Amino acid sequence: MKLYLAAILMISIQTAFSQMPDQLFPYSKDIGQPKITGSSAYHPEDQSYTIDGAGYNIWFERDEFHYLYNTVEGDFIFTSNLAFEKEGSDPHMKIGLMLRASEEDNAAHVSAVLHGDGLTVMQWRKLKGAFMRDPQDEIFALKKNYDILQIERKGDEFIFRGAHKGEPLQVIGTQVLPDMPNKLYVGLFTCAHNPDEKVSGKFWNVRLDNPVASDYDPYESGFLGCRMETMNVFDGKRKVIFVKKDRFEAPNWMPDSKKLLFNMDGSMYKIPVDGGTPEKLNTGFADNNNNDHGISFDGKMLAISHHRSGLREGGSTVYVLPLEGGTPKLITEETPSYWHGWSADGKDVVFVAKRGETQSFNIYKASIKDSKETQLTFNDNSHVDGPEYSPDGKYIYYNGNQSGTMQVWRMKPDGSGKEQLTFDQYNNWFPHISPDGNWMVYLSFTEDIDVDAHPSYKRVELKLVPLIKGDVAGTARVIAYLYGGQGTINVPSWSPDSKHIAFVSNSRKY
Repeated sequence: MKLYLAAILMISIQTAFSQMPDQLFPYSKDIGQPKITGSSAYHPEDQSYTIDGAGYNIWFERDEFHYLYNTVEGDFIFTSNLAFEKEGSDPHMKIGLMLRASEEDNAAHVSAVLHGDGLTVMQWRKLKGAFMRDPQDEIFALKKNYDILQIERKGDEFIFRGAHKGEPLQVIGTQVLPDMPNKLYVGLFTCAHNPDEKVSGKFWNVRLDNPVASDYDPYESGFLGCRMETMNVFDGKRKVIFVKKDRFEAPNWMPDSKKLLFNMDGSMYKIPVDGGTPEKLNTGFADNNNNDHGISFDGKMLAISHHRSGLREGGSTVYVLPLEGGTPKLITEETPSYWHGWSADGKDVVFVAKRGETQSFNIYKASIKDSKETQLTFNDNSHVDGPEYSPDGKYIYYNGNQSGTMQVWRMKPDGSGKEQLTFDQYNNWFPHISPDGNWMVYLSFTEDIDVDAHPSYKRVELKLVPLIKGDVAGTARVIAYLYGGQGTINVPSWSPDSKHIAFVSNSRKY
């Protein structure tokens, strides 16, 4: 298959994906021989794509457009932000996400399409050479001006979702197409709807995820690959900095702003925020660390949760040590104990634990000087998790299911004044407060997830809420749509300047 990319473009793509096992879209091609040749470009500085395309249309029994694509087998979730970079004269010019049975101009396909006039629809050709179809053939509730598009394949079913910036994804259309082959050509496209001109589309935050079945058990069947991502929470742009075919989790942003700290293979590692080779941190005997770890507000100490063998529920135990590494100091003799936050003055840690015969997790704090524990919640039949102090020390934020769904709560450091902060149908976990105290980010699971669980490998969203003196001061908005869950953002991951976060997403491909 001939590549229609210039040599300089190929070099830039190879450089940008040097930490990744495969290029996301290695093929660029005009489909249907448009009158004007199209082109594609990859921009490594922000990991975005620009596609220039002409073509009479993507309609009737044949298509003309420019395509940037890869081949994908089986089920997948394909997501991208998109916008017209350069518009043409026809309101029906198109950009979007496409899944094709072949490179032929009359191939069966299904597409998520944004038109020049804002019309956002699912379009499909059931069989080779058949006329195209879209919802105008069947319904009149058409969607407009979406900023994020997503297509998910589940066997023969194709689900098209879209979102306006800041909103949750919503289903725009579904189709069952039993004649589509297992192997598809999957990619991004631009079509001018005018053979005598080109239009340009820009695509960013492009993710092609290979999911697993809803009952998949990673401890039995193996862990999926991981991407380390950083994100500017204000412009929404994400960047992949590290990829591995196995598990790593839960980044913390280091105080110098130059590196991230995360757990991998039972140890703690640092990696530059722009990517590079991970560097192992010395944690002494603690070589079975989980994803509950974090850095004190003064940047001097690290708390970890290390599993001591032969103890209750895996023996997760809280320790502290100097951030530069060293021998950990035991804080919680009893297990299980999972660290989640430092007090603002660095004298206490806050964690979730089971004590005595209770089957419920509760929130505790403990002095790092003498390990004295103080219980802060007293739940017998409900679940709490993710406790984290605000930078000013006035509140502990956490998630709890006392209302029936998992929501974000806060309380005073002595456990008094408990109040619920989020109220919706989603299951919201792990609130993290920005260093300047003005923002809260949290992980949001769909409503069909068990309220007590934060499973791996689900469609999840990261949401951002403004705060004023610790109070919610506005509506939550979605800042990232991803495939992840457990290990994505369990612990504080804000950058010191309160502009960026780091997190982990998953895909079977890696």
